[in-house]
Amino acid sequence: MNGAESLVRTLVQGGVEVSFTNPGTSEMHFVAALDRVDGMRCVLCLFEGGATGAADGYARMANKPASTLLHLGPGLGNGLANLHNARRARSPVVNIVGEHATYHRAYDAPLTSDIESIARPVSAWVRTSPDSRQVAADGAEAIAAARAAPGGVATLILPADTAWGDGGPVATVPAVAARAKVDEARVTEAARVLRSGEPAMLFLGDRAVRADGLALADRIAARTGARMLAQVSNARMERGAGRVPIERLPYPVDAALAALAGVRHLVVVGTTQPVAFFAYPNKPSLLAPPDCEVLVLAEPAEDQVDALARLADALGAAAPSVRPGSPPPAVPTAGALDGDTLAQALGALLPEGAIVCDESVTTGRGFFPATRQAPPHDWLQLTGGSIGLGIPLATGAAVACPDRKVVNLQADGSALYTAQTLWTQARENLDVLTLIWANRSYAILRAELAHVGANPGRKALDMLSLDNPPVDWVSLARGYGVEARRASDLGEFVAAMRAGLAHRGPFLVEVLL
Repeated sequence: MNGAESLVRTLVQGGVEVSFTNPGTSEMHFVAALDRVDGMRCVLCLFEGGATGAADGYARMANKPASTLLHLGPGLGNGLANLHNARRARSPVVNIVGEHATYHRAYDAPLTSDIESIARPVSAWVRTSPDSRQVAADGAEAIAAARAAPGGVATLILPADTAWGDGGPVATVPAVAARAKVDEARVTEAARVLRSGEPAMLFLGDRAVRADGLALADRIAARTGARMLAQVSNARMERGAGRVPIERLPYPVDAALAALAGVRHLVVVGTTQPVAFFAYPNKPSLLAPPDCEVLVLAEPAEDQVDALARLADALGAAAPSVRPGSPPPAVPTAGALDGDTLAQALGALLPEGAIVCDESVTTGRGFFPATRQAPPHDWLQLTGGSIGLGIPLATGAAVACPDRKVVNLQADGSALYTAQTLWTQARENLDVLTLIWANRSYAILRAELAHVGANPGRKALDMLSLDNPPVDWVSLARGYGVEARRASDLGEFVAAMRAGLAHRGPFLVEVLL
């Protein structure tokens, strides 16, 4: 057994059962080991950003890590944007990067680079295996590091000779500590401010926006009159009929300031205090009112659900009476094809158990109200702001949950960053419906020009346009092996979405806006 095989056997024994790969020469012994070891599913991606984004989507839905397999420093560099999103989502990922043989690095071959330095900004743990007998133990530690609260990217760098040399024994993954319980003093202080009668808000993220956390937060809000709000972008929200609805902090600064206006006490659970995505002239970076007291009840690495349960008990917050839910919206039959009618159609047509991967950017900002009474579903978002995640995210979610329909709400400009991941969906016959919002522009940047106080002219506006020439998404999808159709009005969209939901396997609808 060589080092590569000892690593693969360690990964499988440690519960890592999927590898999203884009290998090169230095990784060939790892590739061969994947062929020899049962229990590891190998998913080929045509671009490293597809592999890293798919590993993120898999982790969010499987609640455990997949591995990647990337080629040297440049391959890691190609995957960095979606590793950044995975870090912000706190997704556990075992990120395996091939390296030149230890003795070859001294000769500065063309692909030589400082892989550890490239990896550190997106990784919670980085290690280069020093020899083949150490590889399995390093792999076990990488799994433990990825799974350690709150979850993160563990990058293991594998020199070629540590893969082909004699391996050590298969290693056991070290025990991973449970999430730490918050100090009772924080629970007591949160209860005090919520009883004060002054305007208060629960600001939620991470595990606090899944069903159990939201149910507890709802009890607290009902008891104290506090409002609830989720952070802007969330790794995974559990939503739909029978679950507690919650709105998100708006992305635009002015709207976010309005949402937080008047709040005197902000109790933060599973996230950080609200901050503007970017700096803007004459606008604040911190979004809570200047006189607002910010109290962190539970950090992302801590046991947020336990903290909310203890706070509910301290407040005597019994479960609220069951509130009758509204029916989902009716399927729209008239009106323009715009954000409002798209939201209504989504709310009416989403199937139970759907996994929504949302990279809608501007088009989807109003989708939440109309979908809150859709059948129960999960909603995954672009956590790190680095566009090009949606199609890979949906790919990984579909690998993790093959019996659930995945619906990718996808801005067209962002989709072009990783469109080749559609080929992986076709190769693996993944049950993903991709809805491309084809406004043929970087619409968000048009708005940002105004927000930063710029005065754009023809050249600036032309750099934000995608209509010269327009991208033909139907032909592009079919070229990757994905069935596709185009919708130019509301009736065509509803019919196409119904067809895509009924279809088993990848399906794309280009929605002309």
